[in-house]
Amino acid sequence: MNDTQTAGRADRGSSGGIARIVGASLIGTTIEWYDFFLYGSAAALVFNTLFFPTSDPLVGTLIAFITYAIGFAARPLGGVVFGHFGDKVGRRKLLVVSLLMMGGATFAMGLLPTYDAIGVGAPVLLTLLRLVQGFALGGEWGGAVLLVSEHGGDKHRGFWASWPQSGAPGGNLLATGVLALLAAVQSDEAFRSWGWRVPFLLSGVLVMIGLWIRVSVSESPVFLEAQAKAEAEAARGVKEQPPVVEVFRRSWRGVLGAIGTRFGENISYYVITSFVLVYVTQHLDLSKSVALNAVLIGSAVHFFAIPLWGALSDRIGRRPVTLIGSAGMAVWAFAFFGLVDTKSFGVITLAVTVGLLLHGAMYGPQAAFISEMFDTKVRYSGASMGSQLASIVAGALAPIIAVELLKDFGSSTPIALYVSGAAVVTTITVAVLKETRGRDLSHVAAGPAAVPAAAVPDRAAQDV
Repeated sequence: MNDTQTAGRADRGSSGGIARIVGASLIGTTIEWYDFFLYGSAAALVFNTLFFPTSDPLVGTLIAFITYAIGFAARPLGGVVFGHFGDKVGRRKLLVVSLLMMGGATFAMGLLPTYDAIGVGAPVLLTLLRLVQGFALGGEWGGAVLLVSEHGGDKHRGFWASWPQSGAPGGNLLATGVLALLAAVQSDEAFRSWGWRVPFLLSGVLVMIGLWIRVSVSESPVFLEAQAKAEAEAARGVKEQPPVVEVFRRSWRGVLGAIGTRFGENISYYVITSFVLVYVTQHLDLSKSVALNAVLIGSAVHFFAIPLWGALSDRIGRRPVTLIGSAGMAVWAFAFFGLVDTKSFGVITLAVTVGLLLHGAMYGPQAAFISEMFDTKVRYSGASMGSQLASIVAGALAPIIAVELLKDFGSSTPIALYVSGAAVVTTITVAVLKETRGRDLSHVAAGPAAVPAAAVPDRAAQDV
């Protein structure tokens, strides 16, 4: 074992070493999600008139959300490309690339001329930059959670790996907070004129901070060991298939399991945090500050709840915690809109916060759960592809479907049925997956079968 691997092993299981890795991953993912969510919030609030002007505000919003979804469409491609090279050259290097791509695209959005200035060129440029964002985020998630999962020990992996997951509400909190602050201190005219650009340009500063932190962490020791074994096999003339080929050949059940696990989580999150901005401002005719502040408060609670759910999954398992969230969301979807319809800021905030708490139960264990489904040699590819394919059929379409349902029916009931149905899909998926808690990521076999838990001995129980 070389010096780098020895140093990596020293970090693994050390509270100081893992805390540094977690901190770097959390800050990096927070910045990347800030950039990604900023577009969603702006699409709901100003992009419909600045880049996609139409006579019907809901139609303009629908078009804005379609370009929002295009970013999701690029995420699986990013997952494949980043996953391939991440499984070949390492997790850390690819995370630096994803951060630079995301930050550069977001900063450029803040400089774009609007439709009034250059016509159709404005939405075209905006859409191209959104594609870059999606491509970068497609590689970010897998690398960030794997870097933590593979550094940490088996016993507390759910807790440590859940912190990069907190980057999602952290980024949303930051994006919504900046927009809420600007909305509070500016007139609507000033915000539409130039104020919306400020949070996009701020991304340039955030990326420099994230880059400085991210380049200081060490590579995953589990990856370094797998790489050394691969090099030894190559020296003996053993030919390896590309990771993406290996994933679909040996680990396709893991990919399907990851998609199903994320389905209800993804849809519920974007309805609660993005579509609610449209619902509150255009359907209930309330100010954007009401919706932004409700999401702001809910995201703050969400940020701290995710690691608690992750820690609970280390004690009782990934499946039970995820099922708490998915089954709870299937019911809460109906209560959510009933509470929002009261038009009371306090009640709307309660609806968003409880919804995000239930979402956290699905999202917190997810990083460890999905990481434990794949072998080291294909883990970046498998985790990224499963996660990002789910983003196309779930998160990308969620705001579009919700807006279309609202436009067609003028009621929240079909939207509640949509969210509840998605949560049921995740509940069924997780119910038939086997428990992964306690697995050694250095030795787990590729492609865990998505079979009923009762039919397979619980590996965690065997470890105990």
